[in-house]
Amino acid sequence: MKYYLIAGEASGDLHGSNLMKSLSREDAGAEFRVWGGDLMEGAGGELVKHYRDLAFMGFLEVVKNLPTILRNIRFCKADILAYKPDALVLIDYPGFNLRIAKWAKEQGIRVFYYISPQLWAWHASRVKIVQASVERMFVILPFEQEFYAKYGYEVSYIGHPLVDVAEGFEPAPGFRERHNLPQGPLIALLPGSRKQEISRMLRVMLDAIPFFPEPYHFVIAGAPAIDPAFYEDILVQHPEAAPRISIVRQQTYELLHEAVAAAVTSGTATLETALFGVPQVVCYRGNALSYRIARRLVRVPFISLVNLIAGQEVVKELIQDDLTADAIAKTLLPLLSPGLERERMLDEYRLLRKKLGGPGASDRAAREMVERF
Repeated sequence: MKYYLIAGEASGDLHGSNLMKSLSREDAGAEFRVWGGDLMEGAGGELVKHYRDLAFMGFLEVVKNLPTILRNIRFCKADILAYKPDALVLIDYPGFNLRIAKWAKEQGIRVFYYISPQLWAWHASRVKIVQASVERMFVILPFEQEFYAKYGYEVSYIGHPLVDVAEGFEPAPGFRERHNLPQGPLIALLPGSRKQEISRMLRVMLDAIPFFPEPYHFVIAGAPAIDPAFYEDILVQHPEAAPRISIVRQQTYELLHEAVAAAVTSGTATLETALFGVPQVVCYRGNALSYRIARRLVRVPFISLVNLIAGQEVVKELIQDDLTADAIAKTLLPLLSPGLERERMLDEYRLLRKKLGGPGASDRAAREMVERF
């Protein structure tokens, strides 16, 4: 069968690539045309648009780039019609994908949604679009099944695909040697995957470095779609910290495997960090106007997936004005060595893993998709 997949960010590229591998095992004749990234292309997809050209974060940024977004939507519709897929598979990315879902249903195209948008956080009214347009929604968070049930919509809870990624990860030897990293303790900095969030978060993370004693060394996880020069332009503004900073690209899991702690921008990376057993502080700062609008609309007590899934504060969240270099240091320093705070967080991580279910999420989703034909 022919599958058309749409992902709009780095995490969607990861999950989409693993779903494609599972679909290929279930359907020997599977063909893929995709909006995503290098991972989906590497899994056999014909790449139409890269997510680096699609990622706009925040209300103000979306408004400023609305003409580009609308052009992409028009192009996407025409491309889908030309490809004539047996199934359209949408991966998160709600502002774009929900529009495409509604249109695709009108064209008689079968629509599957893999990884639900966070409608439970805000825009719950969009459930109506899902009900009317999506043949099957596959959810990966334990509370999402109950959320949709309140609206009379049945979904498939498949568990979280990151469990597979974390459990199946085997680091290649020589990580430190390949990147010329010292043998002392490493602190990972995960500033995000979009230029806008990297620019805001990384500067504050770097400002926190002087609060940490030697021999702690800081390693930035470079996003695959971001030019290394972008990071270098930020680093030159912190010359005093330069000897204690390194950058690695497309090696985030290897970095987490080595790190003793991490400062992480809110998003999928917070859950990845938890599954690798790395104590963390969660960071978020958005455009001031976008943040004020979001505060009025978002109806959840936490922003990090770790805390949302746990239903309590497992990791400290430093949001907007609370995100300062001093606050990062005060949060991370007690987590660096064995003690009550570090052990409490690691214990909560183990409970979190149990809540996410066993491995095989991508396989379960692929199997059900194929069985529906």
